[in-house]
Amino acid sequence: MAVHIRDATPDDIPAIDAIYAVEVRDLVNTYEYEVPDEAEMLRRMQAITGSGFPYIVAEVEGQLAGYAYAGSYRTRIAYQWTVENSVYVDARFQGKGVGSALMQALIDACTARGYRQMVAVIGEPSNTASIRLHERFGFHLVGVFKGLGRKHGRWLDTVQMQRALGEGADSAPTNE
Repeated sequence: MAVHIRDATPDDIPAIDAIYAVEVRDLVNTYEYEVPDEAEMLRRMQAITGSGFPYIVAEVEGQLAGYAYAGSYRTRIAYQWTVENSVYVDARFQGKGVGSALMQALIDACTARGYRQMVAVIGEPSNTASIRLHERFGFHLVGVFKGLGRKHGRWLDTVQMQRALGEGADSAPTNE
C-alpha cells in the first residue's frame, strides 16, 4: 500500500472534518466537545498555513487517509522555535503506515523551516498507538499531567512528549 503525502488544500476539508468528527464525538484524542463544521476547519487550516506552518494529508489509492499539521506550541516569543504536532489517521487506515508517513513528513517540514523542538500533547496514557508512534520518531516522555482535562464524564491525564529537530538546543537558530 503506497502512501502519498502532499500539502492539504481546501478541497480536503470534508474528509479532514469527517476524520476529526470521530475524534471529537467518540474518543479523547482531542479535548473538544463539539464537532467543528467545515467552515471552522477551513478557518483553522488557513490560520495554520497562513502562519507558515505545515498542514499535510496522506492519500492511499486516492482516498484521504489522514492528516497532520504543526502549530505554535505557545504564543510567547521565546517559544518561536518550538512547534506542537497533531496527527490524525482515519480508522480504516490505522496500523498501515499512514501515521508514520505523516509524522516523518511533518518532522521534515518543520526541520526545513528552522524549528528546533517538537512537542506532542497526547490525550491519555492509554493512547498507546500514538505514544508508540512518537517513540519510533525519537520523542521522549516529558511527563503526564494528571486529570488535566475532562471529557465523556471522566477526568483525563495528558501525556507530554518532545523531540529535537535539526540541531535542537545545541546551537542558536540562524534567524535569532
